[in-house]
Amino acid sequence: MKTLKDFNFKNKKAIIRVDFNVPLDENFNVTDATRIEAAKPTIDAILAQGGSVILMSHLGRPKGVEEKYSLKHILKTASDILGVPVQFATNCVGEVAKDAAANLKPGEVLLLENLRFHAEEEAGDVAFAKELASLGDIYVNDAFGTAHRAHASTTIIAQFFPNEKCFGTLLAKEIESLNKVLKNSEKPVTAVLGGSKVSSKITVIENILDKVDHMIIGGGMTFTFIKAQGGKVGNSICEDDKLELALEILRLAKEKGVQIHIPVDVIAADDFSNTANTQIVDVYAIPDGWQGLDAGPKSLANFEKVIMDSKTILWNGPLGVFEMESFAKGTIALGDYIAASTANGAFSLVGGGDSVAAVKQFGFEDKMSYVSTGGGAMLEMLEGKVLPGIAAILD
Repeated sequence: MKTLKDFNFKNKKAIIRVDFNVPLDENFNVTDATRIEAAKPTIDAILAQGGSVILMSHLGRPKGVEEKYSLKHILKTASDILGVPVQFATNCVGEVAKDAAANLKPGEVLLLENLRFHAEEEAGDVAFAKELASLGDIYVNDAFGTAHRAHASTTIIAQFFPNEKCFGTLLAKEIESLNKVLKNSEKPVTAVLGGSKVSSKITVIENILDKVDHMIIGGGMTFTFIKAQGGKVGNSICEDDKLELALEILRLAKEKGVQIHIPVDVIAADDFSNTANTQIVDVYAIPDGWQGLDAGPKSLANFEKVIMDSKTILWNGPLGVFEMESFAKGTIALGDYIAASTANGAFSLVGGGDSVAAVKQFGFEDKMSYVSTGGGAMLEMLEGKVLPGIAAILD
């Protein structure tokens, strides 16, 4: 696996695919700069060697050129975080981009305009990728969030750098962290899978059953498993067309010696709202008109024991509707257990949109071994897929 350490960037122009797809408010201020901060170590390392950096990214899902999706809006934030004035090219290809790249001096940073202003980017157009490639000497992919897309800037461009391509610090760390769970894990290994639907996690479950010792199933998925086993789930979310599948997963787990842990009690509510009436009920006997919205105290005690005995922990998905304060306790408690286990020497990897959001919201970010930056990309790696953006560098 080639990384920055395999190259000398002195007097070289590194063209880096970053993921600067950051949220902006109505005045175009960056409201969460995590992704820009995540790219800083790669950029710093190249500049420190006397190289220069050309950054390319997408922002949003524009239909052609749309002012509100211009990357010029993030220039000030990027300059502040990187500690150097970031130059800007009003196009990512053409004379504007060529001139800006040609005039770039060692130690300088250039940001290209939104790649997705050109349909060729998402189409994986070879001529477009070649034009982007002509701007730099070494290609660096540091965008895990888009590594599962075979776009011009994430995958196709790599063929124009047969030997001059590598992973950036962030992408290398993502791959290492996932491999630490999937390939080189210290046992016992526990996967915590939450979220609302079994259907969105089925391939993940199937792929990691061979790699884990314990699997905690929480969130809305719980009720499909409970109903499949004859339980009453009231008005809880449930995928009736996946009941057979749930039983098949339980059978497979037993066959492979994986212990499945499902909530035994839940916080049930008479309405999907923060102010609903609540009661703690047995997960197999949720009354009609009530729905389970969080894991109950007995379940959490069970989960705590499993987590504290684990050496490797993967957390993907919350245990309840954590966006509502009344149903956030289970997810917060889980975060506490994983943080404590990590402090005791376990390796913890958190990934997938909702669990990352929860970790940030409740202040667990620095207490986990690694928090992934890519939702869809991480899920696909957990499903056992080879991501095109990663394959292109390894080629």
